[in-house]
Amino acid sequence: MFALSWFVIAGTAFSDASNGSNTTNSEAVIFYGMAWIGVILNVIALLQSRRHGISLVGPVLGIIGSALFGFTAAMAFPALVVLIVAAVFTMLQHPSKSYVQSHNSNLNNQ
Repeated sequence: MFALSWFVIAGTAFSDASNGSNTTNSEAVIFYGMAWIGVILNVIALLQSRRHGISLVGPVLGIIGSALFGFTAAMAFPALVVLIVAAVFTMLQHPSKSYVQSHNSNLNNQ
């Protein structure tokens, strides 16, 4: 979606310039809204990961990537790269180091 945003916004800006209309702002607002929805969803994922003892790297990178685009569309490419890395870490879904250490010590004490 973020990779497509440059083409959509640039095309709309070109169309606005040739037609004298003003639809670029509404197109940009849609993409910004989707970016902030992504931030909210990643915060929820962060809270759920913390609650279940899963690594927090994916959700944190997801928050950073979505916020990069949410602040300015000029950061669409870095946001895209960070979000791809975040998706990889989110799909790994391994327990956090502190969770593993606490459970190993509990098993050794029994």
